[in-house]
Amino acid sequence: MTSRTLIVMMLALGSGGIAGYSALQLFQGQPAPLLAAEPRSSTQVVVAARDLAAGDVLGEDDVRAVDWPADAVPAGYSRTVPEVIGRGLMQAVRTNEPLLDSRLADRNGFGGLSIVIPEGMRAVGVRVDEIVGVAGFIDRGTRVDVLLTIDPPEDGRGDFVTRIILQNVEVAARGQQIERDPEGRPQTVTVVTLLVTPEDAEQLTLATAQGRIQLALRNMIDVKEVRTTGARMSRLLDLLPGGLPASRTRTAAGPAPRTAEAGTTVELFKGGKRALIRF
Repeated sequence: MTSRTLIVMMLALGSGGIAGYSALQLFQGQPAPLLAAEPRSSTQVVVAARDLAAGDVLGEDDVRAVDWPADAVPAGYSRTVPEVIGRGLMQAVRTNEPLLDSRLADRNGFGGLSIVIPEGMRAVGVRVDEIVGVAGFIDRGTRVDVLLTIDPPEDGRGDFVTRIILQNVEVAARGQQIERDPEGRPQTVTVVTLLVTPEDAEQLTLATAQGRIQLALRNMIDVKEVRTTGARMSRLLDLLPGGLPASRTRTAAGPAPRTAEAGTTVELFKGGKRALIRF
């Protein structure tokens, strides 16, 4: 083989290598062909159309059906809207959250407050006015202390007393009902429903029958129980500037006779009505 032939063969091999490398670079720079994605199957899932609270009974405006990936549906989901209409919520749900069977009461469970009362607790309603109800600030989920005020016996051998009888009580609901006043005229009465133990339910029922109830709104994170000695009218008068003149203090025999001399005036609120008591 001559040197000329060898040179020609080397040039041919070099040209072929360059051509192959160029072709390889060309193909690598081109995008890979797109493969058609397989359609993802879906199914109908019923979700909340808005934020709903525990105890709400579901209506047509509260829910809607949406498409949900079939391979990601939650366990116990509802497939159609009629399945959930009329059922009560045992837990609160947020907008677009699936309505799971574990969060819904039975269709014959009637829903409402009865399904959200914790086991071992009782719901007791207390009639209140705007003063007792802290001017509308008491609502579902807030916590209150219950104060009881008892009048002295008719024989005068006693004193007005106010004490805290229940502390850190959860408010389950707040609503209104129509009742008639002593003259037979209809009036709107606010009712606050409290969650209490059976023993506390007995105390609360007795308190509402024997005296006047006042609710004190608590800080939600303040759960500390306090001990008090209660408040008495006699002690309250002792705290007035200058004290109460001895000639006009209340004795066991009854109130002192009225005189023309100006005495001490105490302002009381009873059932939302203002009263002035002069001593």
